[in-house]
Amino acid sequence: MPPVAPMLAKPVDAIPTGDYIFEPKWDGFRSIVFRDGDEVEIGSRNERPMTRYFPELVSAFLEQLPPRCVIDGEIVLPDWDSGRLDFEALQLRLHPAESRVRLLAAQTPAHFVAFDLLALGGTSYMEVPFGERRGALEAALAEADPPVHLTPATMDNETAAEWFSHFEGAGLDGLIAKLRSDPYTPDKRVMFKVKHDRTADCVVAGYRPHKTGDDAIGSLLLGLYRDTGELASVGVVGALPMGVRRELRAELDPLVTTFDGHPWNRAKQEEGTRTPRSSQYSRWNVGKDLSFVPLRPERVLEVRYDHMEGTRFRHTAQFVRWRPDRTPESCTFSQLEEPVSYSLSEILSQDQLFRTDRGDCGGGCQDRRRGGGALGERVQSGEGVLSSDRAHQAGPDPVLPFRGRRGAARGRRAADGAEAVRQRGRG
Repeated sequence: MPPVAPMLAKPVDAIPTGDYIFEPKWDGFRSIVFRDGDEVEIGSRNERPMTRYFPELVSAFLEQLPPRCVIDGEIVLPDWDSGRLDFEALQLRLHPAESRVRLLAAQTPAHFVAFDLLALGGTSYMEVPFGERRGALEAALAEADPPVHLTPATMDNETAAEWFSHFEGAGLDGLIAKLRSDPYTPDKRVMFKVKHDRTADCVVAGYRPHKTGDDAIGSLLLGLYRDTGELASVGVVGALPMGVRRELRAELDPLVTTFDGHPWNRAKQEEGTRTPRSSQYSRWNVGKDLSFVPLRPERVLEVRYDHMEGTRFRHTAQFVRWRPDRTPESCTFSQLEEPVSYSLSEILSQDQLFRTDRGDCGGGCQDRRRGGGALGERVQSGEGVLSSDRAHQAGPDPVLPFRGRRGAARGRRAADGAEAVRQRGRG
């Protein structure tokens, strides 16, 4: 598989204004899909193979993608009962046993949401402006059906703001903004991402030592009280300067206690309560010790987070400040902002996903129910993809052909890829 690093996004505080195309930010595994005839490869964000973990998607790609193409997108796992994406279940799909891979593919099938086109036929699109790439992608996936989808897109800031607010209720992760004129730039942060920014007051109930030694904090373990009075583990704070890590280690030392009587002791673990002790070793990094030092749950910390997944922070929380004015018992789930409920099935419906919602995106990406754009019509009619004034920007496809390149290294790279993707699982 020819490695291609995906184009990346840098965070911004607000939805930008200008000549942008906006898309929902999906919460899954970033993937670049290569198809060449009867061969398919799925590359991860770290350019590692993920093909073996998603056999149901390989079959779908062979049925629905153009015979020769390279498409950028996201592998997601819908939980139709809750109407949300389930990233935790998606992580479980990365399993080393072939029998387990097949079982999970049947029990929790994944979906693929496409949002960019890198190559089609023998033509590279990486130098083509995104507006035209979007139009060609719409045409290429005009007849696609689940589990292959085309992400919604809009050029309207008000619509983008509505998506940012509402789609979180379906488990999505914010908003992506792409300049209509931008080429595809691998491994560069040229897109923008807007994510939710919230704060919560949490109880600090333990810490994990830093990997360099016991004189510094690696991460602080956070908890919130349920209505039943149980202290639930909700996440960690980990991104701290080394000087602060050492100061915290000394500052918290008087609170170090034993597990006897601690809310996250082994007895509660055996009763089935999810605590940090119920996963003392990392599923994704074999041998990484996730055991922790218990603290008396007396200190309250204000943290910044983007959104929840179930009862836990989806990503590592950020340290804001200590809250000596708050009692631990006052730190409950009731303080958390509830996102507007929104059905994932509505976002993943074909009516919403096939076409951008307004006008020409630079290459004719109009609603096909209104007749489709000029570019889309040329693709569907087989007359070619690029207009004459853009043809000079595209050359022979340097990223598509991969016949014969996998060889004996394929199995080794697939194994290496599992660890790389698992590390992605949380960043």
